[in-house]
Amino acid sequence: MAMAMAMINKMLLVAVVVVLAVAVAEGKSKEKKCDKGWECKDSVYCCNDTITDFFQVYQFENLFAKRNTPVAHAVGFWDYQSFITAAALYEPLGFGTTGGKEMQMREVAAFLGHVGSQTSCGYGVATGGPLAWGLCYNREMSPSQSYCNPDYLYPCTPGVEYYGRGAIPVFWNYNYGLIGDGIKVDLLNHPEYLEQNATLAFQAAIHQWMTPAKKKQPSPHDVFVGNWEPTKNDTLSKRLPGFGATMNLLYGDRVCGQGFVDDMNNIISHYQQYLDLMGVGRERSGDNLDCAEQAAFNPSSKSDAAVSS
Repeated sequence: MAMAMAMINKMLLVAVVVVLAVAVAEGKSKEKKCDKGWECKDSVYCCNDTITDFFQVYQFENLFAKRNTPVAHAVGFWDYQSFITAAALYEPLGFGTTGGKEMQMREVAAFLGHVGSQTSCGYGVATGGPLAWGLCYNREMSPSQSYCNPDYLYPCTPGVEYYGRGAIPVFWNYNYGLIGDGIKVDLLNHPEYLEQNATLAFQAAIHQWMTPAKKKQPSPHDVFVGNWEPTKNDTLSKRLPGFGATMNLLYGDRVCGQGFVDDMNNIISHYQQYLDLMGVGRERSGDNLDCAEQAAFNPSSKSDAAVSS
C-alpha cells in the first residue's frame, strides 16, 4: 500500500512538473508575439520601440540634407518611406529593435553611417560640410571594371554589368546573386533593380547588415549590438565588438588593418555626425570605434569576389 501511494505521489509530481513546464513554455511563446502592425509583427523585438518611434522624417532629412540638390546624382530617388518599408522586413529580426532605446538609435545611426559614407558626393568645402551629402548616388558613376568573376553558382548573365549599386553598394556577380537569393529578388539577371527601386536598394543594404558573410561569422548587426562573443583568435586579431568590426565585416582589408586611413575615418565621421543629429551624441559612439589594427575577417585576394567599395 505504501509503495502504491509513493508511486501515485511520484506520478502526480511528474504531472505537476509537466504542467508547469508547458505553462512556462506558453508564457515564453506569448512574450514573443508582439504586433505593431505592418512595421513589426510576431517577434519579441516588436515589444520594443520600432524605428518610426524614434527616427522620423525630419531626422532623415537632417541626415541627408543635400541628397536632392541639383548637383546630386540621384535626385528624387531616396526617401524616408523607402527606408522604413525596407526596415520593417528586418525589425522582427532585431534591426533597430534590439536592446534599449539608446542602442536602437545607435544601430540606426551606425547602419546609416555606412550608407551615407558609401553614397556621398561630399568633399572638404562642400556646402553644408562634407558629411551632409549622403545618398547623393545610387550607382557607381564611372565603373573601373566589369566586376564579372567566373562563378559556378552565380555565373554572369551575358550583357549585364555588375558595377556598384544600392545604399551599401553591391559589386560583382556573386554578391548580386547571393544577396538576390537573400531578399528573394533576381538581382543576378537584373542588378539594375537596385538603381530603380529605393526600397529594394535599402533592403539589400539591410540584408548585408543583418546577414553573416560566411558561416560561423557574425553579422555587422551582431558585432554592433553585442550578440557576438569574440574567440581567442578574434581577440588576438584585435577584432572586438563595436562599430569598428562592422567596417571589418563589410569592407575587410580595403578599410581595416591599415591604420587611421581616410576611408575608415570618413565612415566613422558619418556615424558620429548622425549620432549628433539624432540627439544621441557622439560621446555614445561605443567602444572599439575603429578597425585601424584589426585583421580582416575575410582577407581579400585576387580571386576574391567580395564587395568592393
